[in-house]
Amino acid sequence: MPLEFGLWRVDDKPVRVVTRPMPLESRLEGLIEADPGILGTPLMLIGRQVPTSHGKFVDLLGMDAEGSLHVLELKRDRTPRDVVAQLLDYGSWVQELSNEQVRDIYGAYARERNLPEELDEAFALRFGGSPPEALNSTHSLTIVASEVDAATERIVGYLASGFQVPVNVLFFRYFEDGGRSYLARTWLIDDAEAAAPSAGAKARGKQEPWNGTDWYVSFGDEREGRNWDDARRYGFVSAGGGEWFSRTIRSLPVGARVFTHIPKVGYVGVGTVSGEAQPFEDALLTVDGEEHRMAELPLTGAYRPAGPDAPQDGEDRREWIVPVTWERAVPRERALWRPGFFANQNSACKLRARFTLDEVSHHFGVADGPGGA
Repeated sequence: MPLEFGLWRVDDKPVRVVTRPMPLESRLEGLIEADPGILGTPLMLIGRQVPTSHGKFVDLLGMDAEGSLHVLELKRDRTPRDVVAQLLDYGSWVQELSNEQVRDIYGAYARERNLPEELDEAFALRFGGSPPEALNSTHSLTIVASEVDAATERIVGYLASGFQVPVNVLFFRYFEDGGRSYLARTWLIDDAEAAAPSAGAKARGKQEPWNGTDWYVSFGDEREGRNWDDARRYGFVSAGGGEWFSRTIRSLPVGARVFTHIPKVGYVGVGTVSGEAQPFEDALLTVDGEEHRMAELPLTGAYRPAGPDAPQDGEDRREWIVPVTWERAVPRERALWRPGFFANQNSACKLRARFTLDEVSHHFGVADGPGGA
């Protein structure tokens, strides 16, 4: 049984506030949409009355900060078997939604409500960061009701505890006092006892498709000893100071298109990798049609060559240089940043974030697609 509680007004002596049946249970849908925080879980709604491929409509569809989807279904006047069966049917549909389909659902919802049309931007405004690469890696199913019968409680408890189905019931209690109305909530199954998504469900996480060409590069300048003006002028990106920092940038293939980002500043350049990664002391760069050793160029940055002063701990701390032919590169003062843009701690990784790709390509006037031009 769910935790039951009462409400008392204590201005003078304790007076219990009367619990009432909610005048219109369907009104809950609008209240939740107006403030998803009343659910007790930080959510961003991405759809209301969402049509499924089975000819039904999900009352509310939300997303949490981990990119997991939350199906919220009002009980209304359906029987226990009907409401639970319907919710499980929705679960079978939700688990197959691709990254693109999730984004399309949000886009349709946003256009009707004058919200930011890009999920990445809305996600950043709600949660303070870009969404995970894999959306819908897990999902949960919730019956929203003012009350349910014992049969529904037994069915939900059986599925959650016996078969780890991520299903629960969220009760709302409705109170009236002195012409004012109040809502209170409680869950059928405590969070600590709720079913955790299975490993198999996590393995079905959906990422945005990768076009096979575009990469993200993090160019940590200034504090790390690099200088973005050097990189713009001589055509390169770099990383180093340890194996973890240089491993990913060494994997950049020749011909890859790189979207270069300065942490906490923004995107500053788009270009094509024109040579294999080399340590600073061996790196060759083409400047004005002539090849030069990077170590002999007039550089502002203090790069990390190998030498007797390097720590003798076996760690490869060299700065690795990757030659790049810039399509467009701007000073750091003209960097582009918008809420929802992709950012990552890796020095380089595949860039799948369509919102970032589209906005940066458009802003810098470069072709949007594999290979750039």
